[in-house]
Amino acid sequence: MIAQGILRGLPIAFCWWIGVVSVKADRSFAFTRDTFSFDNETALEYHDGHASPRPRTPGEKPKLFTQHCFVMSRTVMQFRKFVRFDPAQAPLGDKELADRIRKITRVPPWSAPFAEADRIVIPGYANFRALSEAHPEILQKNIGLGWPTYFRPGNWRILWPHGSAQQARTHEELERRLRDPGGFFVAYLTNFPRSLNINHGVLVYARKPNDGSASRSDRYAVYDPNHHDAPRTLEWSERDRCFLYQHDTDFVGGRVIVWQVYGKPLQ
Repeated sequence: MIAQGILRGLPIAFCWWIGVVSVKADRSFAFTRDTFSFDNETALEYHDGHASPRPRTPGEKPKLFTQHCFVMSRTVMQFRKFVRFDPAQAPLGDKELADRIRKITRVPPWSAPFAEADRIVIPGYANFRALSEAHPEILQKNIGLGWPTYFRPGNWRILWPHGSAQQARTHEELERRLRDPGGFFVAYLTNFPRSLNINHGVLVYARKPNDGSASRSDRYAVYDPNHHDAPRTLEWSERDRCFLYQHDTDFVGGRVIVWQVYGKPLQ
């Protein structure tokens, strides 16, 4: 009888276990599901990482959604930590949706992830990418302004000494954050004062497999608001004790200084 009871309970236990695994898997970050469907537009035109004034065609509308890299990185993190999507419900009207987005982006981004029952619900859409594709203008108008990020309290840290020891501590904090459940690391990338060809905010969301090279390095998957097509790569070189960001149309690639932002108040 005991054996029969155990056997009868196995399907229930198995289904429960599968359900737990599915919930955990669903909380993993997926680039094509959890990021914006549009780009942060650059005010300048870039060719192989080098900036030049953007030529204006008569009658062409100026770029409007620029300088939002920090805001977009923060918003993606907030939606992953505090929001639950429910595609079975009817979508909100435009005004209600705008109010809901503002409510989400007012939650301090350094807060712990909300429990499932406490998450702010976005009805009518399966994920953030689907919402972004359906309502790009509503998101652009309600996640926050871009220009105030130039006056963030933490920006003045670029004047601090930032040698290899300081960057090694940043690398340790990055590793610690990614080990936490729902952990993210919003990175401020700059190479000031050596140069000023990058001044940018991105979201580091996962470790990447080692590329098999002989040099010791840690590689990370990055959501870069300038590129909604695919993740970019940030690398930590243990040999040189510095961070490297990949070459792209808007960055020549190579060494960058990394500062964490949105990890705590005033950061």
